[in-house]
Amino acid sequence: MTAKLVSIEPATGVELWSGEIGDAAREVATARAAWIGWASQSVTFRTETMRRFANVVRAKEAVFAELIARETGKPLWEAKTEVGAVINKVEISIAAYGERTPTRRLEGALGTKVAVRHKPHGVLAVLGPYNFPAHLPNGHIVPALIAGNAVVFKPSEKTPASGAMLVDCFHEAGVPKGVLRLLIGGPDEGRALASEDGIDGLLFTGSARAGQALARQFAEMPHKMLALELGGNNPIVAWDVAEPEPASSIIVQSAFLSAGQRCTACRRLIVEDGKEGPLIEAITKLIDRIIVGQPLARPEPFMGPLIDVAAADALQEGWLDLMMKGGTPIRRLDRRRADRPFLTPALIDVTDVRDRPDAELFGPVLQLIRVKDFDAAIDEANNTSFGLAASLLGGSPKLYDKFWANVRAGVINWNKPTNGAPSNAPFGGLGASGNHRPSAYYAADYCAYPVTSVESDLMRGSVDQGLRDPNMQED
Repeated sequence: MTAKLVSIEPATGVELWSGEIGDAAREVATARAAWIGWASQSVTFRTETMRRFANVVRAKEAVFAELIARETGKPLWEAKTEVGAVINKVEISIAAYGERTPTRRLEGALGTKVAVRHKPHGVLAVLGPYNFPAHLPNGHIVPALIAGNAVVFKPSEKTPASGAMLVDCFHEAGVPKGVLRLLIGGPDEGRALASEDGIDGLLFTGSARAGQALARQFAEMPHKMLALELGGNNPIVAWDVAEPEPASSIIVQSAFLSAGQRCTACRRLIVEDGKEGPLIEAITKLIDRIIVGQPLARPEPFMGPLIDVAAADALQEGWLDLMMKGGTPIRRLDRRRADRPFLTPALIDVTDVRDRPDAELFGPVLQLIRVKDFDAAIDEANNTSFGLAASLLGGSPKLYDKFWANVRAGVINWNKPTNGAPSNAPFGGLGASGNHRPSAYYAADYCAYPVTSVESDLMRGSVDQGLRDPNMQED
């Protein structure tokens, strides 16, 4: 009997989808056999195929958004924005390929030409996350296909239905089935795919722990591309905030969108001790108005459930650990039903917490930290092994310049949320947040490699030094 993977709606516990667990070796071999034909097509052919893919998704936008909402638990309005991002990624990736990997021709010595062109790696594996099951893997797949690679995509075992629909849209648009393969499975299939000799690279979005394991695995394989997009313990520094209401909106959006299940979500709010009162009051008023509910409910909720019961259990354990170490709850992390992963947005003062863990609490928990001055705020913002996103709210241009220059992160904003990064700019972090392979607009960089050629219409060659005179007799 063939083993199957079942997808469960987090909001209801109802089975949504099931599919046969695949074989990594078979999928990689299929992609390897199809790759040459795809790479041999012109860039124009491949980009036009991607444009057809965008049109296919556009025609299925409502169905796709509802599937994502039901499978992830995110509100329907948010799922619609994800499908929109999938569509928009195509033109952005086409522009990025042209800008980041252009063919260049230079003049060399003696009439020679120097050419710089780019080649695809071959077969790239893509491991996708559950929080954006279409948008984030699509951000790897589209640039990889434009560059001429074949792809084996394993969606998260928690959101396989969304991954399967994404692949179906590519195939309907004309991407050959051998060129883009879907691997259904859990962690074992993911590890098998990463270990396959037949892949030329791995593009991964997920947890820091999994990314570190992959970095160790690939350390002895420098010939294989590894691009890691990992998590964050992201800070917002709120300083000299004259208007607490808009600042509170930015903070709530940063911390609680997608039920806090974003790698760019704000985890730490850093404020000046003794001046935080009006801001905290505005934040708590907004938290108290947040609707937590099922993804298709009316009125529409701001937050849905976490991805599953195990994730909710783990977050509650992290919350209890903060309280046991001295944290003071301002708004508690409550759970309305033990058998479902709905959690309320929480705010906790951890200024006096002993041995505060440097962990990505992947859910709706915001930690408040009070400091004495702005230098201490910067030190606290950098008090993490992660380095993905950071924002400054308030302050002056001079203060922001100081913040930007001294904070260690790949995304640094002013008076804007930590999340919602633009797709037409590079996206990635340092430290435990990635391996200096930024995605989004810079994904083109890791989907193709440059080849330098020195070329001449005429063959000239001479050896002018270190030779005996042919007219001289040897003694």
